[in-house]
Amino acid sequence: MRRPADTLTGRLVLLGLVTGLVTAFAVALVSVPLVRSVAQTVASERLAQQADAVSVLLRSEGVGADDLTEVVTELQRQGVTAYVARAGASAPEGSPVDLVGAALVSGTASGSVDDPARLVEARRLSPTAVLVLEVPTSAAISGVASPVLNRLGIALIIGLGIAIAAAVVVARRLARPLRQTQEAARRLSTGERSLRVDPDGPAEVAELADALNGLADALERSESRQRRFLLSVSHELRTPLTAVRGYAEALADGVLDPDEVTRAGQVISDEADRLDHLMSDLLALARAEAEDFELAVTDVDLATIVRTAGQAWAEPARQSGHDWVLDVPDSPVPAQADAVRMRQVIDALVTNALRVTPSGAPVVLAAFHDDGAPTVQVRDGGPGLSDDDLPVAFDQGVLRDRYQGTRPGGSGIGLALVDRLVRRMGGVVVAGHSPEGGASFTITVPPAAAAAPPGVPSAP
Repeated sequence: MRRPADTLTGRLVLLGLVTGLVTAFAVALVSVPLVRSVAQTVASERLAQQADAVSVLLRSEGVGADDLTEVVTELQRQGVTAYVARAGASAPEGSPVDLVGAALVSGTASGSVDDPARLVEARRLSPTAVLVLEVPTSAAISGVASPVLNRLGIALIIGLGIAIAAAVVVARRLARPLRQTQEAARRLSTGERSLRVDPDGPAEVAELADALNGLADALERSESRQRRFLLSVSHELRTPLTAVRGYAEALADGVLDPDEVTRAGQVISDEADRLDHLMSDLLALARAEAEDFELAVTDVDLATIVRTAGQAWAEPARQSGHDWVLDVPDSPVPAQADAVRMRQVIDALVTNALRVTPSGAPVVLAAFHDDGAPTVQVRDGGPGLSDDDLPVAFDQGVLRDRYQGTRPGGSGIGLALVDRLVRRMGGVVVAGHSPEGGASFTITVPPAAAAAPPGVPSAP
């Protein structure tokens, strides 16, 4: 059971709560001193108005002792202390003597005193008498500030509630498409490939849904390709196995004439070689895709590798009636590659070229520098590839499926293996159209460490 704090909704709600609390604290930190300052000013102005009103009343004719007592009682009810200070008389303890003296001179005096802290207003009633009104500073400020601070607190609480509610709404809106994406990913992991997610929600969540849909499309294409490849491989395996089984049963039953036994043995041997070649290709392809596949990449001379391969293929090409062309410079073509794997790549490409190219047409094996990059090229005068074939030429089994029954084909593994090996060596292989009218396959590998010009990286 997940804790609420571990979920997106819980974290967003917590974020909204923390944000609201921080905002409330910041508002209080700024507002409370400001409100108290304004409240003190308002309280001082109110006390001054009361002092003015009482002083005018006391100076009026016809005001008796009862009226004065009533005024003092009302002021005390409001928390205001009122008394009359007289010149020459002993002042009460804590009386604001300075303000009383200032009032006798100028008529009015305002201020505050400490111990205890209070606001004071003094008004001259006669040349020897001063009306003094006092109110505790804290009480005066509280009387003005409390209603404002209470309303401010209510507003902050309401704002905090709105922030939490908004966080809940946003979190649920974000979590809904994420949960849909999670469910789709779970169903994809169980093998369901037709599932797609509607891009919904914010841009980032919609991009996640698009990425998941792209993954589902890629998985569907990959598995479909693998199924076709397995069907193709199973067909390739079944054909030689059928021949081997047929001749083996004939030999076991003793139905072959003595002169046919040799032929049967040769057929079984040839089909066994085909099986061995197919299994070797499958194993090599699987190894090339493994992370721990090791290569002995060193400084090599491509010209020497290509020349050796060309000499080995010259006789098979002649026997099959092809116009074999070996185009290798006299000077070295230094590169970084695995010599054994490079020969394997060349052999695979030449095998394909000889298989699909009609007798009498050219097959070219070349090595050269292409703008400083060591390059090997195999070209032929065969039926070639269409523009649509070029992007998928190295996808295993694709070309075999496209041209099955219309041109000679192999297992569909060779070109895929070529691509894996070349990329493992830090190079790139590209399919294209050849000037001889057929297909061309161009391999470019990093230059040798000692021969790499500035700015051209060498293989790791």
